[in-house]
Amino acid sequence: MQANAVREDELTREVSKKETLIRLYKYLLSYKRQLGCVGILLSVTLSVTLVTPLMIELAVDTYVADSDVNGLLLLAVTGLLLFLLRMLCRRRWMRIMADVTNQVLMTIRSQLYEHIQTLSFHFFDSRPTGKILARIVGDINSLKDMLSDSVTKLIPDLLTLLGIACIMLIKSWQLALAAFLTLPVLGIGMFVIQTGAHRLWQIHRKKNSNLNAFIHENFSGIRIVQSFAAEPERQEGFDQCALEYRDSFIDAVKIADLFGALVEIVWGLGGFLLYFIGIRIVGAEKIGVGTFLAFSTYLGMFWSPIRNLASFYNKIVTNISAAERVFDILDTPADIRNLEGSTELPEIKGEVTFENVSFAYTDEPERLVLENVSFRAKPGETIALVGPTGAGKTTIVNLISRFYDVTEGHIKIDGYDNRDVTLESLRRQMGVMTQDTFLFTGTIRENICYGKMDAAEEEMIAAAKAVNAHDFIMKTEKGYDTQISERSSGLSIGQRQLLAFARTMLSDPRILVLDEATSSIDTHTELLVQSGIEAMLKNRTSFIIAHRLSTIRGADRIFYIDDKNIVEAGNHKELMEKKGAYYRLYESQFEEVK
Repeated sequence: MQANAVREDELTREVSKKETLIRLYKYLLSYKRQLGCVGILLSVTLSVTLVTPLMIELAVDTYVADSDVNGLLLLAVTGLLLFLLRMLCRRRWMRIMADVTNQVLMTIRSQLYEHIQTLSFHFFDSRPTGKILARIVGDINSLKDMLSDSVTKLIPDLLTLLGIACIMLIKSWQLALAAFLTLPVLGIGMFVIQTGAHRLWQIHRKKNSNLNAFIHENFSGIRIVQSFAAEPERQEGFDQCALEYRDSFIDAVKIADLFGALVEIVWGLGGFLLYFIGIRIVGAEKIGVGTFLAFSTYLGMFWSPIRNLASFYNKIVTNISAAERVFDILDTPADIRNLEGSTELPEIKGEVTFENVSFAYTDEPERLVLENVSFRAKPGETIALVGPTGAGKTTIVNLISRFYDVTEGHIKIDGYDNRDVTLESLRRQMGVMTQDTFLFTGTIRENICYGKMDAAEEEMIAAAKAVNAHDFIMKTEKGYDTQISERSSGLSIGQRQLLAFARTMLSDPRILVLDEATSSIDTHTELLVQSGIEAMLKNRTSFIIAHRLSTIRGADRIFYIDDKNIVEAGNHKELMEKKGAYYRLYESQFEEVK
């Protein structure tokens, strides 16, 4: 199965920036009332901004020219009140947009997390966990300013620009055209810059993802790193990832910074043309001092939103790659999902039937892992699966739980094809125990009750006693309320395994899967849990994958899996009498013990 390596750049689908932006902004439509309020506040703020230069013109050309002190004072008081109104409106809409933006980010993050939980094992098998975390955390955080600025800066700046342009054309169309002459140069320059910048920001996001994946993998395997004194090699790998991350950021910023320089150059050129045309062509004597002063103010106001828009455009170019990465995951289809017309699987007895089942991973369809496998497990029967590593034992039990879908054939549970029933109703009646015992950060109680969220205290304790976990739990600091973590350094491997057994026991599954579930337990602990296992197996259809063959001698049937199929089947006595593959495997283990 192909997998994306920690330091290998991810492949993402190419989509248009316009499509990505429209999809992102649609999230804002759920907040029409808040956006309407922001629109009103922005209109007030914009009106005050646009009227300020006209007040300056009125003050100079009328009140100052006529020595009207009272009129000038009244205008000053009015200007002060308008300034305070503008400040209050600005603070209010900034607060509203901050709330809206955070809500949108929460919605996107929740949707992404919910969708990722529906994806198949193949999705997680084919990429490092750190790269998934980078999209849920870092990439979504990068969208915050872009969403907020879209309303608080893009819209007001566009309206400001439009309003100023109209006023400038009304006041003097010649001066207005002089100011507009350099806009085509700005547009062409921005297009050229964004083309290169977008590609470099995409590379930077991928390098950031690689760095996250490397750190996550390193700290997840810190025991191995320290055990083999591999810190220098891992440090070298980290430095390389960090260097690539830094260099990609510098490369992107170098291009992105050209936006600001371009605006400043075009702004300066536009100012020169304004004064040149105003003085040399139109004639300074034809324009009043107040008008020219107001026009100069409008020119600064005209280029200020242009500079802001260029900055916002730069921000879009910088962060749109993050949106593309988020939507790339959201658009990844769930390979394993409820099919149309799926029904609830009723309470089952536990019959499992394989009918000519073949399986290959989707990225290697030509390489079959299982081929034409058929068998029937009766309700309450215990089936043991043995054979060489990679023969397909774990694949068989994963197909029963529908963690993967068969390539050909059918798997039926009590006569129901497992693809025709809902995933929740199927997996609710199955219990899976693997050699990789995982405990969540929380209390022992919470970890056991994960098998049945609404379990009563008595049920939980009974499940723990059944697998001989109760005694050691009561010896911990706070008993069932003792805090543990994913690594649980205070618990032995065997104790962690017992808690996992209790969790599965509490779920009371009709079909039980034990995939090397006792491989991490020492002999003494195995003796303690063996009676618990026997209790779990009673009246349940069970599939046991075990390396130590001594643990499955009592199975009703043993399947020896090799060469993509079941090559031998029977109970322990029958297979030993055949003196075939199982006999040789058993004898080899016996020789190892001797």
